[in-house]
Amino acid sequence: MKLKIVIGLLLSGLVLIISCQSEDDLEFTRYYSNGMMVYQSKCQNCHGAKGEGLQSLIPPLTDSAYLKTSKSTLACGIKYGLKGKINIAQKQFEGQMPATDVTAVEIAEVLTYVTNSFGNKMSVFTAQQVSNDLAKCR
Repeated sequence: MKLKIVIGLLLSGLVLIISCQSEDDLEFTRYYSNGMMVYQSKCQNCHGAKGEGLQSLIPPLTDSAYLKTSKSTLACGIKYGLKGKINIAQKQFEGQMPATDVTAVEIAEVLTYVTNSFGNKMSVFTAQQVSNDLAKCR
């Protein structure tokens, strides 16, 4: 009987803690979790499980300085691909990243995951923000 009461109290406490998360925390968790799945299915093959890239062929996703300074163009690179030279982590990469057939929501999710993984710590990318950035792509 005492065990049931203790388990009931623990479950009640857990429910209380979870329900106390802010809407922003819940949104971050949702975007981050979904972004991990998008990353694993569409990005990990080239950029690696830990965002380490592939030597001088494929850039790493661990350079938060590049991610922060390129924040408004990251969505364009994912959606429409990249070609030419880019400097990341004090190394130059030249090649081509193919365009992808992902939605604005998926881009927001994968950007939230990437920019908050691999040693990076940024904020949530929303679908609206990504849509606005995509409208400005050249």
